[in-house]
Amino acid sequence: MVTEKNIIEMNEITLVFPGVKALDAVNLSIKEGEVHILLGENGAGKSSLVKTLCGVNKLSSGSILFNGKPYNPRTPLDAIKQGVRVVYQEFNLLPYLSIAENIFFERLPQRAGFVDYKKLFRESRELMNRVGLNKFSPQTLVETLGVAQMQLVEIAKALSGKSRVLILDEPTATLMPGEIDNLFELISKLKAQGVSIIYISHRLNEIFRIGDSVTVLRNGKLVATNKASDLDIPSIVKMMVGRTIENEYPFDESVVPSETLLKIDDLSFNGSPHRNSFALKKGEILGIAGLVGSGRTETMRALFGADVKSSGEIFLNGTRLDIKTPRDAVNNGICLLTEDRKEQGLILEMNCLENTTITNLKEVSRWGFLDGQKEKVATEKQVREMNIKTPSIQQKTLHLSGGNQQKILIGKWLYRDSEVFIFDEPTRGIDVGAKYEIYLLLWKLAAMGRGIIMVSSDLPELMGVCHRIAVFSDGKITGEVERADFDPETILSLSYKEYLKS
Repeated sequence: MVTEKNIIEMNEITLVFPGVKALDAVNLSIKEGEVHILLGENGAGKSSLVKTLCGVNKLSSGSILFNGKPYNPRTPLDAIKQGVRVVYQEFNLLPYLSIAENIFFERLPQRAGFVDYKKLFRESRELMNRVGLNKFSPQTLVETLGVAQMQLVEIAKALSGKSRVLILDEPTATLMPGEIDNLFELISKLKAQGVSIIYISHRLNEIFRIGDSVTVLRNGKLVATNKASDLDIPSIVKMMVGRTIENEYPFDESVVPSETLLKIDDLSFNGSPHRNSFALKKGEILGIAGLVGSGRTETMRALFGADVKSSGEIFLNGTRLDIKTPRDAVNNGICLLTEDRKEQGLILEMNCLENTTITNLKEVSRWGFLDGQKEKVATEKQVREMNIKTPSIQQKTLHLSGGNQQKILIGKWLYRDSEVFIFDEPTRGIDVGAKYEIYLLLWKLAAMGRGIIMVSSDLPELMGVCHRIAVFSDGKITGEVERADFDPETILSLSYKEYLKS
């Protein structure tokens, strides 16, 4: 229940990094028991504000009160001890430990100097049930989980302590509708217990389901704080980007798919009993829907040679391909943009130039040596054509916003002159303005005759952007839906079809 008492008061918060003012005199108050939505484009200052609150960033100036008392955490652990916990988009899990050990890693229950595993598994099971991980054992190794399940482990980990303020950064980015409903129900229960939630999301429709207050940041400055009930999506978008976006999901009627580009026959992976067949046309954006764990990502990885292909044949322009490794796929013009761009898509410590040209070094080499001028010209062309916002092509990719990182990822495969682009969650963790630019880039690729496969947990996104949607359920394609027949109920029914069989 929302009270009038402020649990957090941030006054004139300023944060300066070398050459950059990340936060500029921001004022923000969080009430006890409220869900406070924090919005802004990538680079607006949301992460900087959160990291200041949880002890990662040190204030340049300003002050914070927590429960009416001065608050200045020196480390993230200090913030946790005081009751402030954050669940980041980038997970902080130990892959070779179990779910239970990750949840209670900071305070493993002990008995006679040894870990009390009975108590550990019992208490972990209670938390796992709360967040919707009931299908898994507490002893399951985290490395075997998908991204969505790891997200839920992080939330369970955050709930294991006595948090008074819980910060959730894009918690629904990889969740399907049923999983999102479970999370929102959990948030309602936490609110009733007096826990305050700071909620960061680029899915603007979520604001009106759970939000009490909304704060918008732009270029490190506070734009406004309003009651959620006083806002609508157009007004929020205008505050965020400083302009209006007419169509959230652009669909280009002039781009008409032509002949078959890619054909998949009886593909299965890692011993799965299901064999899936589908085709992709030139100039087509084919959506892939399904619950997390339905086999959609694994099928794309098998197509790319990243996972073991148990059976099946792959044809590109009518020619049968023998794809056993990602190198084979890349050499044949097929690229995969993974859902975890930071871990698997980019080399963050490398700069924009190095990440852009790494897929096609022969084009920027002379007599076996890299040609710096060729690299520079090629990268500047990609930065210009894709509207990548970076102070320099020498800027480390690590320091770019999520949207610009995604553009770098697309650019490196464009530079390779790929024919088939497989996008797994291409707009995950990207703000509304950057999403729109990514959609336009997809259409640019389609207009060039490239084939696009788009895997997404965001059903409205798939319905807004794609020509056609193939639906996975428990490892099997249960149907394909043409654009004229797009309907949420139909697609969700196909998503659950195999799971509902007795």
